[in-house]
Amino acid sequence: MSKKYLETIKAVDGSILNLEYHQLRLERTLSLPNTHSLSKQLTPPTKGIYRCRVVYDENSIDVEYIKYYKREVNTLKIVISDDIDYTRKYENRESINELFALRDKCDDILIVKSGLVTDTSIANIAFYDGSRWITPKRPLLPGTTRERYINTGVLIEENIFVDDISKYTKVALLNAMIDFDIMSEENIEDTIC
Repeated sequence: MSKKYLETIKAVDGSILNLEYHQLRLERTLSLPNTHSLSKQLTPPTKGIYRCRVVYDENSIDVEYIKYYKREVNTLKIVISDDIDYTRKYENRESINELFALRDKCDDILIVKSGLVTDTSIANIAFYDGSRWITPKRPLLPGTTRERYINTGVLIEENIFVDDISKYTKVALLNAMIDFDIMSEENIEDTIC
């Protein structure tokens, strides 16, 4: 049985956003170009904001449309996992869910691997140093929104050590549904719980 993979794509009033980045990741994941054409598979509702949940493998593709409601994330708990592997966007998120369960009273987790900041449970992350937005050079999963902002020069990739978090002034989460969402504009230490 083959592994199943996942794409989460935002649709607004029937328009699919940033489809080319999702198509490219699907093809990279399968190492097979033109396996599935997302543009031919997606027909989201024409009113409202939807999360297009695409589950696929080499042989099949299933699409579900889920009305989108943003989950507020204001605090992050640092969780260390040197063994986690989420280099592809797998449908099975058991290892991430186990880490998420350790969040205590925080809204989400910030996963640290080998001393380096990677991602939250739902998003890539970026930190502002006063003049530049920096994103981890080694995320668990290079997301489509992260890639888009790197390509346009908004984000710079660098290693971010967990001990260096306090030197930054702002934090932003990045994923297909929330785009580039700045969650802290004042005291970054209030974000890390």
